Amino acid sequence: MKKHLLTFLLISVFLFSCQNKKTDKIEDKSISQHTKVDINIDYATGFEVESYENYDVLKVKNSWPNSDQTFTYIITKKEVDLPKDLNYTHRINLPIERSIVSSTTHIPSLIDLNVLSTLVAFPEPDYISSAEAREYINDNKVLNIGQNQQLNTELTISSQADVFVGFSMNGKNKAYDLIEKSGIPIVYNGDWVEKTPLGKAEWIKFFGVLFGKKDEALKAFESVERSYNEMKLLAQKAKNKPTVLSGSLYRDVWYLPGGASWQAMFFNDANTNYIYADNDETGSLSLSFESVLNKAQDADIWISPGSFTTYDKMTKQNPHYKQFKAFQNKEIYGIAGKKGETGGVIYYELAPNRPDLVLKDLIKICHPELIKEHEFVFFQALK
Repeated sequence: MKKHLLTFLLISVFLFSCQNKKTDKIEDKSISQHTKVDINIDYATGFEVESYENYDVLKVKNSWPNSDQTFTYIITKKEVDLPKDLNYTHRINLPIERSIVSSTTHIPSLIDLNVLSTLVAFPEPDYISSAEAREYINDNKVLNIGQNQQLNTELTISSQADVFVGFSMNGKNKAYDLIEKSGIPIVYNGDWVEKTPLGKAEWIKFFGVLFGKKDEALKAFESVERSYNEMKLLAQKAKNKPTVLSGSLYRDVWYLPGGASWQAMFFNDANTNYIYADNDETGSLSLSFESVLNKAQDADIWISPGSFTTYDKMTKQNPHYKQFKAFQNKEIYGIAGKKGETGGVIYYELAPNRPDLVLKDLIKICHPELIKEHEFVFFQALK
């Protein structure tokens, strides 16, 4: 009897010990007890995503040029208890019902992810050009909260938005400070800092995480990536490789893409010889008229001559434009003529999200024999 009692006590102690260990494991909510899955970001350098069972960690870096700050946003449902040792800038609760975005480049992602209906405010919405967004805005569903550098903070705060997707040139914005103090979290977006076409387009994954639409964002990006790479391969079939010039004068300075810029990458992927491809500048170049004329006078094609839409307007500003071969042969193509109903240039809104369509346009311009049926989305020949 004593032997059986002793055995029973030992088994009870063992079971009680196991139960305590199991309970301790459940109650320990440290990050180390959660399985982490990194979401692949293949081209963009400005953000990364860690996905856990009940929440996502969205880390944004390079929000502006030379930024050394990283912002960490936790995306989860309101009822979820987060790990105790989790540090973050803001917690964003899903679903987001009321949002503000600050750049026209954000609009295509809202449309693709079917969350445009959450948009309640935007700085100067007349710049938005897409037909679907314009219809939504015309129904008086979007507040005009002023200019990005001079936001109407009172109107912004009155929107009661769940999130404000913002951007900054240098990390200093007093309006953002006031908005955050009111309880509206600012989530920085740095798509404009990216240096490659597909890097910019991949920021749809940022919005996919933010709005709880990760699968939809992945499918949308994969479609663009596949289309872009198909166009890039198609361009290699061209028999000739035209030389390309870009930009125009502004107050006696000729601004044009640097050789390592995202615009120059389009020229390379379209199988052309960009006149300044040997330059390693990732931004724009600032040159004199004389230096450009000396190097690019015989370029076959002229892409994006500033805001010009006609040859007459070009010569009125500077009659010396006539000295370029592309001008004489009427081989100049611009983006300024393709606008939405309120004047917003379509390229500035949609091109970062759809680099495949930009590449198609450029192949149509530079190698028309390869893509005869394509109709221009962004570019048109000057009149």
